[in-house]
Amino acid sequence: MTDLPQLDAEEQRVLGSLLEKQATVPASYPMTLNALRTACNQSNSREPVADYDEQTVDRAGRRLKDRGLLRIVWSDTGRRTLKYHQTLDEALDLGDDERALVTVLLLRGPQAPGELRTRTERLHGFADRGAVEQTLRGMAERGLVRELPRRAGDRDSRWVHLLGDQPAEAAAAPAAPEVDRDSVLVAGAEARDARVRSSYDAVAGPYADHLAEELRRLPFETWLLDRVAAHADGGPVVEVGCGPGHVTAYLAEAGADATGVDLSPGMVEEARRRFPDGSYEVGDLRRLMRPTTAPGWSAVLAWYSLIHLAASELPAAVEALARPLAPGGWLVIALHAGAEVRHHDSWFDVPIDLDFVYHEHEDVVDLVRSAGLADVEWYRRGALEHRGETSNRLYVVGRRPS
Repeated sequence: MTDLPQLDAEEQRVLGSLLEKQATVPASYPMTLNALRTACNQSNSREPVADYDEQTVDRAGRRLKDRGLLRIVWSDTGRRTLKYHQTLDEALDLGDDERALVTVLLLRGPQAPGELRTRTERLHGFADRGAVEQTLRGMAERGLVRELPRRAGDRDSRWVHLLGDQPAEAAAAPAAPEVDRDSVLVAGAEARDARVRSSYDAVAGPYADHLAEELRRLPFETWLLDRVAAHADGGPVVEVGCGPGHVTAYLAEAGADATGVDLSPGMVEEARRRFPDGSYEVGDLRRLMRPTTAPGWSAVLAWYSLIHLAASELPAAVEALARPLAPGGWLVIALHAGAEVRHHDSWFDVPIDLDFVYHEHEDVVDLVRSAGLADVEWYRRGALEHRGETSNRLYVVGRRPS
C-alpha cells in the first residue's frame, strides 16, 4: 500500500480511541475534546497508559485533520460544541474485521492473535483464532501490519501495525501472561451450562445452610443492598442467579418487590422452602424479561451470577440485564476480582465440576458503560479471611439514563 500514513504516538492514541468509542458507545460519538481526552487516558485497554492534557489531544487532532484522517464538526444538537470524528477507516478502506484489529493494535501495541481475538470481542466477532490470523495475513499483503519474530519463551508470534513507530518499551518488553477467560467454553456453552446447573443442584442443601445467614456478617454488602432497596422505593427488583434466595429475601424485607431467578432447580427449591413468602423461578439471566407489573425493573442484581461466563459472553450478558431496566433503574453486579480462572471439583465435600472466572474492574466498568448505563460506580474489597474467602470482591453499579 502506498502513502500509508505514519502517525506519532499521540496521533495513534487519538485515532485508536475514536475508532474504539465509535463502535462501543455510538450514542456519544463523535466525541467532545474532554471525552476524547478521557478515552486517550484510560487506565484499561491502553498500553502504555497516557496522561494527555486537552491541548495535546487538540493539537494531535488538528494535525490529523490537516492530513485528512479526522474531521472536527459541530454538535448536531444541544450546545454548539466541537466534536471529533475519525476518517482513518475510510482512508485505508478497512473492513469491519480489519478495523477492529487496527483499533486494538493502535491502542495496545504488538499482540498475538489470541490476545487480539479476546480484545476485539466488542468490536468484531471473530469466529476463532484462525479467523484473526487470516485477517492479519490479508492486512499484511496490503502493507498494514507485519508479523514480528517470535521471542525466546513466547508460544506465539505477535503482530504490529505499520502506521507509525511503536513505543520502545511496548516493542521490547515481554507481554504479560494472558488469562484465557474463554477456556470455560472448551466443550461449548451448553456443556458448561449443564455443568453449572448440575453442580449447583448437587450442593444446594449445604450451600444454603452455609450462606443463608451470611449477610449478617457482611456490612458492606448490606449497605449496598439497603441502597438498592431504597432506590427501588417499593418497585420491582430481580436477582438473577439468586441461589438459595437469601439476598432476594433481604431486599424484600427492606421493602422492595423482589423476585429471584436461578438456573438451578435445586437452588430454586431451597429458596422456596426457606423463604415461602418470596417469589422464585427457574430461568436464564441471559433471557431476562421485563416485570409483569411495571414497564421495567427498578433494579437488576447479578449477585455472583456471572462468575461462570467466559469473557466473550460477558458483553451480551450485561446488555441482556441492562435492557429490561426502567429509566433510572440500577444494574448491580458482584464478581470475584482478579485475572484468573479457577477450577473446583469439590465444594462442601460434594463433587462438582465448576470453573470460576475472575475479572478486573476496568473491564467490567467498561462493559457496563458500553451497555448504555451512566453514573457507574465500583467498589473492590479484600478477601475476608475470617470467612475463609480466598478472592477479592468486585461490585459495579450503573444506572439506566432517565
